[in-house]
Amino acid sequence: MAGLANERGDYGGKITWFVVMSCMMAAVGGILFGYDIGISGGVSSMESFLKKFFPSVYTKMENDTKISNYCKFDSQLLTVFTSSLYAAGIVASFFASSITRSYGRKPTILAGGISFLVGSAIGGAALDVYMLIIARLLLGIGVGFANQSIPLYLSEMAPMNYRGAFNTGYQVTLDLGILFAGLVNYGSQKIKSGWGWRLSLALAAAPAFVLTLGALFLPDTPNSLIQRTNDQEKAKVMLQKIRGTIDVQEELDDIIEASRASTVNENSFKEIPRWKYRPQLVMAIALPFFQQLTGINVIGFYAPILFRTLGFAESASLLSTVLSGVVGTASTVIAMLVVDKFGRRALFMFGGIQMLVSQLIIGIILALHLKDHGDLEKGYAYFVLVLVYIFAAGFGLSWGPLGWLVPSEIFQMEIRSAGMSIFVAVSFFFTFAVAQTFLAMLCSFKSGIFFFFGGWVALMTAFVYWLLPETGNIPIEKMDQIWKDHWFWSKFVVD
Repeated sequence: MAGLANERGDYGGKITWFVVMSCMMAAVGGILFGYDIGISGGVSSMESFLKKFFPSVYTKMENDTKISNYCKFDSQLLTVFTSSLYAAGIVASFFASSITRSYGRKPTILAGGISFLVGSAIGGAALDVYMLIIARLLLGIGVGFANQSIPLYLSEMAPMNYRGAFNTGYQVTLDLGILFAGLVNYGSQKIKSGWGWRLSLALAAAPAFVLTLGALFLPDTPNSLIQRTNDQEKAKVMLQKIRGTIDVQEELDDIIEASRASTVNENSFKEIPRWKYRPQLVMAIALPFFQQLTGINVIGFYAPILFRTLGFAESASLLSTVLSGVVGTASTVIAMLVVDKFGRRALFMFGGIQMLVSQLIIGIILALHLKDHGDLEKGYAYFVLVLVYIFAAGFGLSWGPLGWLVPSEIFQMEIRSAGMSIFVAVSFFFTFAVAQTFLAMLCSFKSGIFFFFGGWVALMTAFVYWLLPETGNIPIEKMDQIWKDHWFWSKFVVD
């Protein structure tokens, strides 16, 4: 097997418990992000939470019989509560880039855990909406740091032939975070004294504590050791430990060669706009842009609100969200098991078609049967619920895990930190934009919101088919070859 690594082969080695445990600990960061996505939408549908912080929304929901079903939750202040996290994440991701490059992946993960820990404490103790928003900003800083560093860490630690499975583990933990949030919301909503929302917000401290403590013991990646210290002997020992073999010289040589290119260019943000990195820059912007326009965060942020719009009671809407989390997690586990066998492109195509069909059918049903006043007939409501689960499964197979996996493996070392920061910042920007506008769009577009997102899913599926080459089973430090072999991108990357 040795020797094939010069092109697209296998470096050898095996999956070791050391690398499994290291990656599992780092992937806990996904729980932080997922928990926050799930918890914010859940507490936003709790009557006790709305009464305390957003009384105008509660009044519209309970007493205004003239307002459209699609407009009951349209509140700019409620939107700021949800989206402020992503504004903070945009800024934090760029600071995280310099820390990741200069000090390694481990300190960035640690800083993210600490910020999230403080934010969750303030959120649980909030006395007014300003404390809530301060907490969300701290959570955003934590998520920005974690999302910039953890996918890179997983891709660099994982064996080449299993990189997809290891990195998809991040999305699995993210889905578990959403599921955990749904279960917490469902239970805390039943606390009759009305403080259940505090429990929901404060429990974010649990995964943050695990990540913060675990980050203290994480080993640094061989790639980062070479890039920062050029200590080849230390990097070789670490590589032997994580690969479970002493025969690691070829992989080490590739890392050293990539590091030499990166040391020539100290500022990776100045490098990445260069013509030869054009395909990576396009992917760093296009992939997170498309991922947020699948419509998944509409389900994640606002699923309880959406289900209440369809006529479900508070408790039933939260339970429906829990089931959606179960479906998303299960489908992502399936993706983790098959992504290295079938490749990234196949899952992108299959999941994209599944999401598109389910969104179009939901839009048609709501256009025909959910008017401005009155509830959706029970049979149609349950059918829409099933279609939401089909959509969540399609996302879990494709844009959920692959939207994080592909960007973490396509950048050369000299632009890796900057490329991942751009990816995270663009992701947060469009997550912020969707969160900031969704409730107003739901009020204006009504059922057309599903056709809007469906159109984007059709476009992104075509984009993947024509412009994204297969990245599976290729050494991470040899990934530049895929662009040279591509029918379109080869025009930009000629040496």
